[in-house]
Amino acid sequence: MTEEKHPAAPPIATNAQVHLPHAPLPAYYSSADGGQRERFLRATFDNTAVDYNRLERLLGLGSGSRYRRDALQRAGLKPGMQVVDVGMGTGLVSREILHITGQPDALVGVDPSAGMMAQATLPAGVRCLLGRAEAIPLPDASADFIVMGYALRHIADLAAAFAEFRRVLRPGGRLLVMEITKPQSRLGYLLLKGYMRGIVPLLARLVARSAETPMLWRYYWDTIEAVVPPAQVMATLSANGLIDVEREVTLGIFSEYRARG
Repeated sequence: MTEEKHPAAPPIATNAQVHLPHAPLPAYYSSADGGQRERFLRATFDNTAVDYNRLERLLGLGSGSRYRRDALQRAGLKPGMQVVDVGMGTGLVSREILHITGQPDALVGVDPSAGMMAQATLPAGVRCLLGRAEAIPLPDASADFIVMGYALRHIADLAAAFAEFRRVLRPGGRLLVMEITKPQSRLGYLLLKGYMRGIVPLLARLVARSAETPMLWRYYWDTIEAVVPPAQVMATLSANGLIDVEREVTLGIFSEYRARG
């Protein structure tokens, strides 16, 4: 796999940060109602959770267990760390965390969807908490490592979430945000769009148990297409007190944003 590293942007003014991860998408919820967006997301993830793991294994574009584990190790995850998995969903990242640390009692998962967390098959000792990235239900300076896997596009306020990451991290603690990024090349963009918005929903329609699952994958692409550029993500991380911000890209689409508290 080819990898590119992008160092942190120069120091920026606080007002350079962004809040919304992408413009409203009226095809799915009212553009004027943030509460409706949150209700849409929670209901969609609750209702499609039963299909999520199976479809991710089938259609994950290489973002499977090995990639997650490698990304966690590149970000500095080691045994002995207190870890928080924000947007844990069905526990796909949490399982790779445990492969590295082997310490269920040192892992906390946070997610707003009870339906997704109910599908997580994790060992006893892992704490699963209902909560949002913008209001993590944990004390100040209580984590050595925070990870958020493929949930950046679904949170309501990037600046508030990144401020929470800084609050919960201990001094020097590490942050990893994994996300899918729209390809820069025209051909790559067209191929990924055709796959994510055409082929994946069609296959999902054939194998899914929930009628809403094909829509979820269309929504995935629409958020990938609309999400703010990586430079703005990095600027917002820096504006909220996180340091040593950098981005590494694999295959032109898998972004790893890394920073320290």
